[in-house]
Amino acid sequence: MGAAQLVAWFLALAAAAGAAVSAAGARPSEVALGALFTYDSTIGRAARLAIELAVDDVNADGTVLAGTKLSLKSRDTNCSAFLGTVEAFQLMEENVVAVIGPQSSGIGHVISHVANELHVPLLSFAATDPALAALEYPYFLRTTISDYFQMNAVASIVDYYQWKRVTAIYVDDDYGRGGVSALGDALATKRAIISYKAAIPPNSNADVISDVLVRANMMESRVMVVHVNPDTGKRIFSAANKLQMVASGYVWIVTDWLAAVLDSSASRDLKDMSHIQGLIVLRQHTPESDAKNKFISKWNTMARNRSVTSGLNSYGFYAYDSVWTVARAIDQFLDSGQQINFSTDPRLHDSNGNTLRLSTLKIFDGGEQMLQQLLLTNFTGVTGPVQFGSDRNLVRPAYDILNVGGSGSRLIGYWSNHSGLSIAAPEILYQKPPNTSAQQLYNVLWPGDSTTMPRGWVFRNNGQALRVGVPNKASFKDLVSSRGPGNVTGYCIDVFNTAIKLLPYPVPVQFVTIGDGTKNPSYIGIVSMVAANTLDAAVGDFAIVRNGTAISEYTQPYVEAGLVIVAPVKQTPPSAWAFLKPFTLEMWCVTGALFILVGVVVWLLEHRINEDFRGSPRRQVITIIWFSFSTMFTAHRENILSALGRFVLIIWLFVVLIINSSYTASLTSILTVQQLDTGITGLDSLIASSLPIGYQNGKFTKKYLIQELNIPESRLVALNTIQEYADALNRGPNYGGVAVIVDEKPYIDIFLSYYCNFRIVGQQFTREGWGFAFQRDSPLAADMSTAILQLSESGQLQRIHDEWFTRRGCASDDESQVGATRLGVGSFSGLFLMCALICIFALVVFFIRICWQYNQYSSSEAAREPSAADADAIQRRPSGCSFKELLQFVDKKEEEIRRKMKRRSSDKDNQAAGSSGALSVTSAY
Repeated sequence: MGAAQLVAWFLALAAAAGAAVSAAGARPSEVALGALFTYDSTIGRAARLAIELAVDDVNADGTVLAGTKLSLKSRDTNCSAFLGTVEAFQLMEENVVAVIGPQSSGIGHVISHVANELHVPLLSFAATDPALAALEYPYFLRTTISDYFQMNAVASIVDYYQWKRVTAIYVDDDYGRGGVSALGDALATKRAIISYKAAIPPNSNADVISDVLVRANMMESRVMVVHVNPDTGKRIFSAANKLQMVASGYVWIVTDWLAAVLDSSASRDLKDMSHIQGLIVLRQHTPESDAKNKFISKWNTMARNRSVTSGLNSYGFYAYDSVWTVARAIDQFLDSGQQINFSTDPRLHDSNGNTLRLSTLKIFDGGEQMLQQLLLTNFTGVTGPVQFGSDRNLVRPAYDILNVGGSGSRLIGYWSNHSGLSIAAPEILYQKPPNTSAQQLYNVLWPGDSTTMPRGWVFRNNGQALRVGVPNKASFKDLVSSRGPGNVTGYCIDVFNTAIKLLPYPVPVQFVTIGDGTKNPSYIGIVSMVAANTLDAAVGDFAIVRNGTAISEYTQPYVEAGLVIVAPVKQTPPSAWAFLKPFTLEMWCVTGALFILVGVVVWLLEHRINEDFRGSPRRQVITIIWFSFSTMFTAHRENILSALGRFVLIIWLFVVLIINSSYTASLTSILTVQQLDTGITGLDSLIASSLPIGYQNGKFTKKYLIQELNIPESRLVALNTIQEYADALNRGPNYGGVAVIVDEKPYIDIFLSYYCNFRIVGQQFTREGWGFAFQRDSPLAADMSTAILQLSESGQLQRIHDEWFTRRGCASDDESQVGATRLGVGSFSGLFLMCALICIFALVVFFIRICWQYNQYSSSEAAREPSAADADAIQRRPSGCSFKELLQFVDKKEEEIRRKMKRRSSDKDNQAAGSSGALSVTSAY
């Protein structure tokens, strides 16, 4: 190698070395990472060691941030939103590329605006307020589970035990309000509600907390959902224990703050644990793994070395993974060729005399790209899969459900956004299709060491009585009657009072009458007052109808009720011709014609063989008439000899039996029952007519007739009292009254007990009942339904009914006794047609047989050797068969015809024998 080549080689080597040095300089040797949390707190103590341990592990891992050191700059927020905000500003002066924190949701709302301005991502491992996920905070990224999912888990537990109302106890700050708002939305999907919100001011002392709990204890719900910070939570249960609220009958569901406290307690204080026996507690679920166990071991070792007495909780796991999330994002950011640079914000400048030094806050130029790398995170950490969904929340949110008992807690199940409540671990269920139908939890030990599931509510103890609305009606006082303010009586009131005494808790009642007593109030209006919380319940003759159930909750029906039609009837006056009324004129004519037809048919079938049907023409006509009508009583004296005649007679006697029975039944009805005055016999004739219809004012009947039966409103007449019912029916449609009244059967039964000249026509055409109306999802409705069923099974409900409705003003009549009708041909058309066809069939067979006999008879007569007189007669007779000869043949007795045919056949044989003998003699000669 020459000198020139050697020089060139050294120059190339130097250039390569310079390029390598330049490339190495493009990747910074150190990147600052901020951390913002409260050092001396249950969550902060676990998170501080976890974050420091994560930074050490990242710097020791050569596969992540190779050649670049991650430096940690942490600040203590001291559980103060103001100090936390100041510390956040100071932290931003350190040119950090991301911040692990904040721990508090309140601080998160404030400094998220700073992060938006400076383009510095925030990765919070403990700020769980769902509102922080809003688009208003694009640089806020939650690396723990949002309270949106935790409150859905609480709602699933409430729904699993079929509770409908809960009391929410929360700290009145961003964290508490956001969680309770999410709880209300989650409960609404399960048809449950927050019936009372017990807000506790931040940093409240024991006296303030006791006052809040006393007010909450006066409400009806016994399901308490506690969503506070650990310090406030401890004071809450200390006060609740003194108020004996952690006792049998209560339910306490506590969010994950209590699990963090229990997990962080190095030793179990049995005195403190006695305050929280029977509680249901949620904790973020972290699946078991080698990485998790290794981290726990390292954390415990570091805690012992630093003499940390508190333990590790689930927030420590999320803090550890948060650091790794940032480290991986920075690594991808640098690998893509991005530079970590900060620039001055021209809008931030120090004014004269300003000591805040706002100009030291600089914008992270690569903040947008760093945020995108964070959103693309996808790795498995100690908390499981670390990946963000489209809603910027961690995928696969899940919770452990714990039950506090003894000196610790036990696992009773899990909740996941994938399959709801289960006793199988979420990581197993995520491998299967979603299935939220098989909800399941292990048995729970409830407060007071009870294994019986609490009812979840009691009647409220706030000094207020149950406001019960009662209609003040103008009529039907037997059902509901008002005798002054709060003084109500009636069948419905007695049923309500008897049922409410069966409840396992006292319920003071205040009756509120609705209406002036001169006009019936709107029943749906009273139910609407219940829905609007003006009343707590509605008691009276309230039909359970669709419009009511849409806005309120009804009890089990305590009496059956359905719409019926009542019409005026008139007594039939005595008549000498009443016996003709069972059949119409057309029916009488057709029946008489059929009698004559059958008599003629039988006469034809019997005339040739039966002496009873022969004789002079006058005698035969009399025989036909006598035989026909005597069959009505089966008293005919003539014997029937032919098979066809007997066949026709059997069918005819069956027809006569049906006619006799129908005539007797119809005549009995006409002579004994009452007749309708309007001609309306049921629902179909009511709809088809144009007559006016009466209904009870204030009830659902009017709306039903218009909407369901399409009856014009102009036909409907509102009535209020029993007397108005009677007057309108008596006047009738021609004199300003009504043709019929449509109302529920209990009302009509009462009405008919006073007036006997009206009757129910047709059938009941709706099926509903009367019940008591309560507010939607009111637990009183379910308990009252149980009490009504108990009354029904014991027979007490019937006894109450009999006490009020045993008096009857007139004898009761069956509905079938109204409106007897005359019978027409249409009722017997099938029977008559069958009889006519049988007669025609018998005649056809008969004439076929006659024609055949006549043909045989004519043939035998032609074959006979005619005499001189016969020959002369044959010559004078025209050729062919005449109708007259056929009739003469039919008129002859069949026995005579057979005798002649037999004689002619014998003569023919003799002639044949004689001819054969003569032929033999001739041959002999």
